[in-house]
Amino acid sequence: MKLSGIGADIDRILYPYLAINSETYTNGEKEAEEFLLRVLGGMEYFREFPDQYGAFPIPGDPAGRSVCWGLVRGSGERTVVLFHHYDVVGVEDFKALKESAFCPDSLEAALLKMKRELNAEAADDLVSGEFLFGRGTADMKAGGAVQLALLDRFSKEAGKEAGKEAGKEAGTEAGLAGSLLLLAVPDEENLSAGMRGAIPLLSELKRRFSLRYVYAIDSEPHQRKDMATGLISEGSVGKTLAFVYVRGVLSHAGKVFEGLNPLSILARIAAMTEASAKFSDTVHGEASPPPTWLYLRDRKENYNVSIPLGAGGCLSILTLNSSPADIIKALADIAREAFRESIDHMNESYKLFCENSGRKQADLPWEARACSFGELLAEAGTSRGDAFYRRYSEKIDEIIIEINDNNMDFVEAGFALTEFVLNHIDDLAPRVVIGLVPPYYPNASNIMLDEGRNACPELAEKLIAFARDEFGQKYEREYFFTGISDMSYFSLRGGAAIEETLSDNMPLYGKAYSIPLAEIEELSMPCMNIGPWGKDFHKLSERVSKTDLYERTPALLAKAIEILL
Repeated sequence: MKLSGIGADIDRILYPYLAINSETYTNGEKEAEEFLLRVLGGMEYFREFPDQYGAFPIPGDPAGRSVCWGLVRGSGERTVVLFHHYDVVGVEDFKALKESAFCPDSLEAALLKMKRELNAEAADDLVSGEFLFGRGTADMKAGGAVQLALLDRFSKEAGKEAGKEAGKEAGTEAGLAGSLLLLAVPDEENLSAGMRGAIPLLSELKRRFSLRYVYAIDSEPHQRKDMATGLISEGSVGKTLAFVYVRGVLSHAGKVFEGLNPLSILARIAAMTEASAKFSDTVHGEASPPPTWLYLRDRKENYNVSIPLGAGGCLSILTLNSSPADIIKALADIAREAFRESIDHMNESYKLFCENSGRKQADLPWEARACSFGELLAEAGTSRGDAFYRRYSEKIDEIIIEINDNNMDFVEAGFALTEFVLNHIDDLAPRVVIGLVPPYYPNASNIMLDEGRNACPELAEKLIAFARDEFGQKYEREYFFTGISDMSYFSLRGGAAIEETLSDNMPLYGKAYSIPLAEIEELSMPCMNIGPWGKDFHKLSERVSKTDLYERTPALLAKAIEILL
């Protein structure tokens, strides 16, 4: 395909796309949806075949959002899926420049006046004129604009050959030896409701148009380890969000040895896991970034002189091959170790305190205990029977209302349900409870696909050679995109076991949050990220390389489509 003038096509889409403040869970997402439908509806091809584009409502979405889609049909069943997200993160750090955050030209002018406040690299890129600055430029409306511009180009070629009556009637006989499907989804930055909601759409379109999905291509921005070398990713890191709840023993702060402070145990667990290499998977010479704690606090609602009864935290763990069950087991093992260390510390301190105060010393009565949320729930069911499960179901309904009204998030919901269950068991001894909270991202990579699933295992090598020969740019392949992406929902193995773990250990799974794991496993296809070079995602200095945006990425993406179709 000839790409002459593609940069102007991209600009015509990108600037009004960027102008929409489509922060996740705001009306801006609906505005972006309306914009996308105007862009698709304005393409000559879709004016001719209006049943081949639209907005698919996300099932059960409390915000009423939709997935925008457009299908350009060719002469065969082979289908390449292009996808991107249209939501962006907030602009809190823009301060006085918030009004310019979504207008690259005015933002650039404002940043030039304050470039000394930027880091050296950002300031150099600003002065060079080689990068486009603004919220969403890199993450990820630049990639989305490239996809939309290319869809229009391919649709025009398809439309020319589908111009005869037979093609008009069926929307077939196009120049492509297959079809090109574009998906634009909301909410990638929060719970990936858009991509999870797009799976039923993929299944529906597959049946309606007799499609066979051979590849899915994302256009998230890539970051460079070496400034002269681009990256193509053949998969995406997974993410498991675990919660740790510690139930201690209440006491007055002046009677510290009569109680057990859950904060001391939780702090040890956090120290033993923060950035721990034990939770960093390695696959084919690549490693997942180690975990970090996103949330850590006691469960007291206000100050008093008692030690807390409970404390909880939330830990983000990125995976390449670990399952949710693996993570729960590993965390439970560490929790027991941390618990034992806390008890040992308490006993040592108590011994010294008794010696110094003339008291008779004895070991404190605590034992190190840890269990999964699923085990705790089963214990309450055994203890209280059907009456407990009825009350538990009612509690879930109450909490879902709180979540939908934005009065509670999933982390707090996990803690609230854990406390509810703890209050319905006979055993009052302190313990650690390990559970999961949304969102969950499976780890996905083409190297993990079952035999025969990858329609073009040499695609990355062909694109790397093309980039070298066509515009002298070096690219490398990686098996996992580590920035977390919706590629996670395009292939899966062991879905039944994952479903069981999530159902047992993720409170509200199947009620307020779910993943169509069986459908994902059935649809499993190879995926790849081909996106422009970007820097400082989610920051004031977010920016994208203009050369990548207007030249290299469109050329690579077009070449990938041509190879596959």
